[in-house]
Amino acid sequence: MPDVITLTGITAHAYHGVFAAEKQAGQTFIADIAYQLDTRAAARGDDLAETVSYAEVAEAVAEGLQTGSLDLIETLAENLARIVLGFEGADEVRVSVHKPEAPIDVPFSDVCLTITRTRASLVPAGAREVVFSLGANLGNPIAQLRAAVDLLRAELSEVEVGPLLRTAPVLAPGQRPQPDYYNTVVIARSRYAATELLALANRIEDALGRVRTETWGERTLDIDIVDIARYCSCDPALTIPHPRARDRAFVLVPYAALRPHATLAGHQLSDLLAAATGEVYERIEDWL
Repeated sequence: MPDVITLTGITAHAYHGVFAAEKQAGQTFIADIAYQLDTRAAARGDDLAETVSYAEVAEAVAEGLQTGSLDLIETLAENLARIVLGFEGADEVRVSVHKPEAPIDVPFSDVCLTITRTRASLVPAGAREVVFSLGANLGNPIAQLRAAVDLLRAELSEVEVGPLLRTAPVLAPGQRPQPDYYNTVVIARSRYAATELLALANRIEDALGRVRTETWGERTLDIDIVDIARYCSCDPALTIPHPRARDRAFVLVPYAALRPHATLAGHQLSDLLAAATGEVYERIEDWL
């Protein structure tokens, strides 16, 4: 079980609310914070530097409670979660925001919203760039890729689409031959959490007939998240940047066509392209 530090009843007078009176007069807001961390190193050395100081967290949360004039406690709770997870060593946080003076016309004692967030499930503070790799080699691959782009456009903003490549499939040793793949890269902006982006990719794959039966198997559609701005993760469920994208020409070529000066995992795309593997048979610029 993870270790948890709990701070209860952090209180501030703030000006959040939908109504003008709330923004003018303000009211009391209370936050309860419970953050997960590993305290063993701190316990071994009796060393404050090896933990996440609850005093510093409390001060940061109190300041966050009073910052700005938001309409919704949903936004306030997300902001507080972002503050706590900004402390290195805090792995997960549960935030409860109480609004005991909310303008409600029936007798009540409290309004409380509780959220639980990790860095992967945290809504970013602003829109950030996301890089997707799309591929297909079953059915009508080009039609399926066009449909996938349309579905991404329906959910995300500022969507850019790279050239289409026909490439050799990546096979495991001894794996039976497959049809050639068609691949492209899509870059978009989003305020979705990393876990929401993964769920979106999976929904689009499912909508276009993806069946998961074999690693590196044939597929009607494959969507990988290559990179997310201001986010990195070693979680096996969603490793960002994608651990194999830096070696694959079918990712790097269309990515570089859209962002020739971009970096991936700290390396310039131009440098990665020089060592990339995978044969590109055809490149189609105008395919949508």
